[in-house]
Amino acid sequence: MHAYPMHHKYGLVWIWMGNPALADPSDIFEIENYDNPAWGTNRGAAMELDCNYLLMCDNLLNPTHVAWVLQSSFATAATKDTPLRITKTDTGVIVHRWMMDHEPTPFYKKVVQFEGNCDRLQHYEVRYPSHALIRAVFTPAGTGGPDGPLHADTFIMDSYNFMTPVTEGQTRYYWFQLRNIRPEDAALSKMMSEDVPHAFEEDRDVLNAVQIGMASKISPHIDLPIHGGQLRFRRRLQAIINEEHEVDRQLTD
Repeated sequence: MHAYPMHHKYGLVWIWMGNPALADPSDIFEIENYDNPAWGTNRGAAMELDCNYLLMCDNLLNPTHVAWVLQSSFATAATKDTPLRITKTDTGVIVHRWMMDHEPTPFYKKVVQFEGNCDRLQHYEVRYPSHALIRAVFTPAGTGGPDGPLHADTFIMDSYNFMTPVTEGQTRYYWFQLRNIRPEDAALSKMMSEDVPHAFEEDRDVLNAVQIGMASKISPHIDLPIHGGQLRFRRRLQAIINEEHEVDRQLTD
């Protein structure tokens, strides 16, 4: 039997699976605006995946997949055509892009507080070992971009995602979202909390099929340039795991 340090934060129970002497609650993923009364919350039940947790991390570092997989919710032509930027940090990998002057996606068109086209930021950030911040920014066309002054009606939604391995081929996916509009609007919270799992069903079908394909493959898979974010994340995470194993070995020798 093993005992593991635990800590309760953000409505989740965090478990430290490594050396108990190294457990530090201050290392837990920091969530901006979690207790900010000006921000509303969307939250739903954990979702089950029949795939390895790293496939979900791959998914969250690939904004382009929405153009083909999430056509009824998050897709527009710009999600297929606009180049991505990749940034490595000490804590993970960020894949991001601004898409300028296009129609809001079906999911967000119902909630943005302006008319007409938008400038849109996709910010997909996955941190080691398997936590993600997905930031969506929608601002009236002509007011966005890396250096643009955001409009007063800009809509921001931060989606926080926590992938917990259950087995080699199963993952439990916890999530909630913070939005910068109408924090007391229970109907809006309910609508958005219900819409997210519907959109996620499209992802789940693909991820479960990928797990089957990867488990039964008879030839190597091919890495493409668009997989740069996922590859950087996986390589660094494996290096971290190897380093921890070496530390544990030295402590037990």
